[in-house]
Amino acid sequence: MGSLEKPSHFKKIQGFGADYCPAHFSQYESEKTGMRVVVVDQKGPKVYGAFVLATEIHDDSGSPHTLEHLVFMGSKSYRYKGFLDKLANRMYADGTNAWTATDHTGYTVETAGWEGFARILPVYLEHIILPTLTDEGCLTEVHHIDGSGQDAGVVYSEMQGRENDAGELMSLRNKRLLYPEGSGFRSETGGLLERLRVLTADRIREFHRVMYQPKNLCLVVTGDVNHSNLFQILSDFEISILSSIPSPESPFKRPWVESTKTPPLARSTIERVEFPEEDEDYGQISCTFLGPSCNDVLLSGALNVVLEYLAGSSASILDNTLVEREQLSSGVYYTVQSRPDMEIEFVISSVETAKLEQVERRFSELLHEAVSKPLNMPFLHDCIARQVRKWKWATEATPDWSSQAIINDFLFGKRDGTNLKDLASLDEYKTLLQWSENEWRGFIKKWFSDAYRVSVLGVPSAKLSEKLKVDEQARIEVQKKSLGDEGLHKKQEALDRAKAENDKPIPTELLGQFKVPPVESIHFVKILSAKAGTALQEGKKPTNQVQDVIDRDQSVPLYLQFKHIESNFVRIRLLITTQDIPLEIRPLLAVYVESFFTLPVERNGQVIDFEQVVMELERDTVTYNLGEGSKLGCGEDIRITFQVEPEKYAATIQWLQELLWHAVLDTERLIAVTNRLLADVPDSKRSGDDMLGAIHIMTHLAPESIIRSQSTLVKALYLKQIKQLLKTNPNQVKSQLTQLRTSLCQLPNFRILIVSDVTKLPHPVSSWQPFTSAFTTTTPPSKTPSTLQPITSRLTRLSPAGLSPGTSTSIIPMPTIDSSYAYALTRGPTSHSDPLIPALSVAIAYFNALEGPLWVAVRGTGLAYGTKISHDITSGFLYLDIYRSPDAYKAFEASRAVVENHINGATQFDPLTLEGAISSIVLAFVEDEATLDQAAQTDFIREVVRGLPEDYVQSMLRKVRGVTVQEIRSVLKELVWGLFEPGRADVLVTCAVGLGDGIKSGLEKMGFKPQVRDLNSFQDDYGLKAVDGGSGSGSGSDDDDGDDDDMEDGEEEGGA
Repeated sequence: MGSLEKPSHFKKIQGFGADYCPAHFSQYESEKTGMRVVVVDQKGPKVYGAFVLATEIHDDSGSPHTLEHLVFMGSKSYRYKGFLDKLANRMYADGTNAWTATDHTGYTVETAGWEGFARILPVYLEHIILPTLTDEGCLTEVHHIDGSGQDAGVVYSEMQGRENDAGELMSLRNKRLLYPEGSGFRSETGGLLERLRVLTADRIREFHRVMYQPKNLCLVVTGDVNHSNLFQILSDFEISILSSIPSPESPFKRPWVESTKTPPLARSTIERVEFPEEDEDYGQISCTFLGPSCNDVLLSGALNVVLEYLAGSSASILDNTLVEREQLSSGVYYTVQSRPDMEIEFVISSVETAKLEQVERRFSELLHEAVSKPLNMPFLHDCIARQVRKWKWATEATPDWSSQAIINDFLFGKRDGTNLKDLASLDEYKTLLQWSENEWRGFIKKWFSDAYRVSVLGVPSAKLSEKLKVDEQARIEVQKKSLGDEGLHKKQEALDRAKAENDKPIPTELLGQFKVPPVESIHFVKILSAKAGTALQEGKKPTNQVQDVIDRDQSVPLYLQFKHIESNFVRIRLLITTQDIPLEIRPLLAVYVESFFTLPVERNGQVIDFEQVVMELERDTVTYNLGEGSKLGCGEDIRITFQVEPEKYAATIQWLQELLWHAVLDTERLIAVTNRLLADVPDSKRSGDDMLGAIHIMTHLAPESIIRSQSTLVKALYLKQIKQLLKTNPNQVKSQLTQLRTSLCQLPNFRILIVSDVTKLPHPVSSWQPFTSAFTTTTPPSKTPSTLQPITSRLTRLSPAGLSPGTSTSIIPMPTIDSSYAYALTRGPTSHSDPLIPALSVAIAYFNALEGPLWVAVRGTGLAYGTKISHDITSGFLYLDIYRSPDAYKAFEASRAVVENHINGATQFDPLTLEGAISSIVLAFVEDEATLDQAAQTDFIREVVRGLPEDYVQSMLRKVRGVTVQEIRSVLKELVWGLFEPGRADVLVTCAVGLGDGIKSGLEKMGFKPQVRDLNSFQDDYGLKAVDGGSGSGSGSDDDDGDDDDMEDGEEEGGA
């Protein structure tokens, strides 16, 4: 790592280390253009770049958002759409990315190693500062009307899928109430549809001219950075652009900082905002305050602590009362937006519509009650300590952990670097430990209980849903009539010309001049492993110094695998097989998982209430969670995870024992949990993408699958009956939960992964002795502790349709969405050692590449916001995923044509894109090692879950480099083509109500036999009878809903 004392063109403002992690910060400013650079030096296999501009606008035109898209359409020296992304694919980067926030626009790239980053950097910066911004690019990327009179365009389609979402409607009204006319913070920077339809290329160009100047640009570069090389590149880049940019000496008004300040709120405001939804039972609430300056590090720290105190866990004031005790909501969440006056929003989710005003008042009452009573100072001090732990943890868990703080400083901080220097320490929390109760009370009163706020009540409306549909249809008809046949023909001609211009091929020599960096420039991580207990039954015993440490400790009859890394924390992951859970009670896993950390426990003959349990957990840990095991490569088992400091290692083992076996199945707690799960239902079912995943799960996984049994569309019926049983016969439910717990809590079901600096654990193995002793008496005679249960395979839990797709094509119209989403799926390989995997991996990477074949054919033509092919080895599914499309059939048809043309030779494979595809596979392996903890998890999955050899990655990289075009063509024909073939593929679509008939007709022309089905027809009650004696099986009523789940993403763990 080189240092730089006097960089060309760039002066060093400051350099400093952090006293809580190994990172070092260096801040620079160009003396030629005013460009700012912050380098964060830290070890790791990847380099992260974030290139940020402060962007302020006072209208809803969407100019910031559309410009963000148009940057990728070409630059002065590289005037070809997709050049940047094709280059990124060659430089071991997973393409590029960008986002538009209210106050800034950010562009990112992450590369494996410095060399790739250095090569792409000047090209990326030229795209940002000197983009082409052509009329043709604006037409296809922003908005156009096609020959059928329909509105489309990449940005338009994206906003069409968002504009009438409950959260978007509430957010927009919130902005309008918080900020006065003339404030950029009230703008919809993404663009309102009516404004996007009239936005001109000249308006976008003017916005770029004003905002996209080097003096308004900050580069944040994180990783193992070569400073001298970086600044030589930047100096050369500045010289190359000087003649094409406004003079660096010209006046410039710094966005936000030199703008009109936001006045304090003059009063509290509450308004109702309707959003389209057929189920009118549940709405949500947003309550927003304006807080202290984001540049005040002490008050910012105090704000973090108070938010943790008020709404950080189920033991905190708001969550405990509104969710756990009074059961008025499914959750209370908060977000903080850095502003000159920080924007603090509380979201109260899944509130009965009839109680929205009542709950908003109760929220206010609770804030006042919090300061009218003595504060819980021990808990508040725990919140301070937890903030410090979480901040330190982030430095290990998130490689670019400091980027957002640096961006905030660039937007609002002092130019002399004094605000950025606050990153050097966490001393503000030491000061806060000295605050008196009165100081904390005064803070809460000033910024919350006595402060004015803006409250927006989100009200579901079936009438609005119908009105929006009718109005849009009417608008389109008026548009068609206004244009007439000749006008529509001209629109299509203009669109075709624009596409032809945008899709001009990139000269091979232009892209080929950028050579792919050698793989040797990437530093893969080597992890040392050790085993103890029953883990020694699997594979070879490691021979290293870490195993020596483990061997010196006393053994236990438990599967323990250790991964040694440099770290100040311990990660404990308990993987539990689920094979013994009786089928009929598998849906109760949802209640078990949700309640796991929030039940009372029995300790030394006394019952400890759940609030005390949560407070102690918060005190002893950094994070903790329970869910399905996909992050460990086995989604049909469950995983309990703790992240703690080394001194809490033994205490965490005790927590595992208490939570697994000594939790008290309290009726009131179980009712609260069940109500919370059910209350989230309507919001979950408003998402077309989430429901597409749920339908796939219900169709293609067997009832034995724990993913299916916890699906939204199971919870909808099953938990409604459980809720009634908890009122009429709670002992039945508790008996079933006890049965479920007993089936899980057997030592042979456990595999434990411990990732830490093993030398910091005094007794890494024998600390588990009390845990194993407590469980030995519960193990059935047929299962001795040494009889290790196998990890559950998803392949054993597929439905007949999952085992043999081709007969289950369904279209599900949804009134809550304005666009469409689709999956096509067929069978693929089921083993990582399948000889087709290398060619399939290259084929998928080739087609999925940014500006690759699918991108150009689908996103590039405005047919969908995204589309990709993926492969899940654990289930053997091959997918085509179409995301947010104005017409999923057209996107499916275009994807089909692209694959077909590559199979029959009508379209030739591009050698440079193939090189990029192989680079992206290299990057995928590096992604698995982005942090030391991730590398340890990946090593565990390879060795324990998949049983692959230690040199698997190196072997696979050799094989993919040797893949031929003929092998790719063969795998396309044999496997990928199955996605489009009736009889081999199932196609599932969720869509706006008005799109269903057209999509159905299109699929029928292809030979599919789609059924138009109601969402509720996919529900399943697992045979649980209604309390009144009736059965809830089959489809439910319209209000039979369940909450969504992270498992319902349609693509499980372990891609190809």
